[in-house]
Amino acid sequence: MLIQQGLIENATAPQDIRIEDGKFTAIAAHLTPKDHETVIDAHGKLILPPFVDPHVHLDSTMTAGDPEWNQSGTLFDGIRIWGERKKTLTHDDVKQRARQALELQASHGIQFVRSHVDVTDPNLTALKALLEVRDEVKDFIELQLVAFPQDGILSFPHGKELMEQAAKLGVDVIGAIPHFEFTREYSVESLHFAVGLAQKYGKLVDAHCDEIDDPASRGLETLATLAYETGLGDQVTASHTTAMGSYNNAYAYKLMRLLQLSHINMISNPLINTHLGGRFDTYPKRRGLTRVKELNEAGVNVAFGEDDIKDPWYPMGDGNMLDALHTGIHVTQMMGYDDILNSYQFVTTHGAKAMHVSDHYGLTVGKPANLVIMNSDNFYNALNTRAEILYSIHHGRVIVQTDPKQVHLNLTK
Repeated sequence: MLIQQGLIENATAPQDIRIEDGKFTAIAAHLTPKDHETVIDAHGKLILPPFVDPHVHLDSTMTAGDPEWNQSGTLFDGIRIWGERKKTLTHDDVKQRARQALELQASHGIQFVRSHVDVTDPNLTALKALLEVRDEVKDFIELQLVAFPQDGILSFPHGKELMEQAAKLGVDVIGAIPHFEFTREYSVESLHFAVGLAQKYGKLVDAHCDEIDDPASRGLETLATLAYETGLGDQVTASHTTAMGSYNNAYAYKLMRLLQLSHINMISNPLINTHLGGRFDTYPKRRGLTRVKELNEAGVNVAFGEDDIKDPWYPMGDGNMLDALHTGIHVTQMMGYDDILNSYQFVTTHGAKAMHVSDHYGLTVGKPANLVIMNSDNFYNALNTRAEILYSIHHGRVIVQTDPKQVHLNLTK
């Protein structure tokens, strides 16, 4: 396959991309088509590495309103409602909803996904179903699964045993939820347990960390210290960390040094965190996000995730990372022209780094031929217009092709 006349990652001069045997074999201007080679003319459109969603919950997706709507909009009501819905899970139910969400994501150019899976279920129903889904979608999405203890590790009966069982069944990542444990002591112990379990089974770590508007919630310092002292470094990710937006500046900037030393990844989920955050405030009302701009400027890897697609925590969502990104740069006030132009990195390369897949991700000769072509000439315009994914190519195969929408105006009499 030869892709001609594409603008790679906001470049102003077009280049061609040759794909052979599922890999990039040449990237240069004016490559000559070979006999019988499929040619795609990009017509000066934007080419990016595929979108990445490093934080989503496929076990709960598409359950909004079942058994009830989250009228309060709080994280805690979401957990309560999910606890009721979880009792009715079946293998086929989980698979059907997860496939629906993944196909939506694929249609929007997402090719890499990390899903947290609630393992505070003695039967591990959702996990067993999603392990099958992971294999079934491998030809169009690389899916990682996180053992996520929604109700706590130490605060849920047999929580440790369920986490270890999930590790043995084949999850890719070990999770935690320190801010939801009963006590500060449990919080710290849960993180030590999660990191130890990851080391024992050779897994990555991704903890829901300090997802609360409480300046006293400081699980991040423990997680980052463990990442630093164990040498796991960038194999560890802290998701949400919304409490960091409530920390006093002196503590936050002391913490920043530890985050830099540890090489930990951070994932912010702008759509959900702005929806759930500040619910106990009157005014001024907190925005609900971690310190994305400051972390990014300090060289800490920060990615954006979608988190929820129509579930007890978030009633909307259609699998489009442009929505999460659009909200994220607004709320974090990263709206300079260059900020917007380069913001795609929060939902591409930064997400790939958080998922620890950078070795086989990116528009580089020799790597797997994964890319998207967007209906725009640069990312500033693509984000502003929510440009369509004209092509999504995975391992050299076109998996998505979209016809541009056409609007016909007839405004004069």
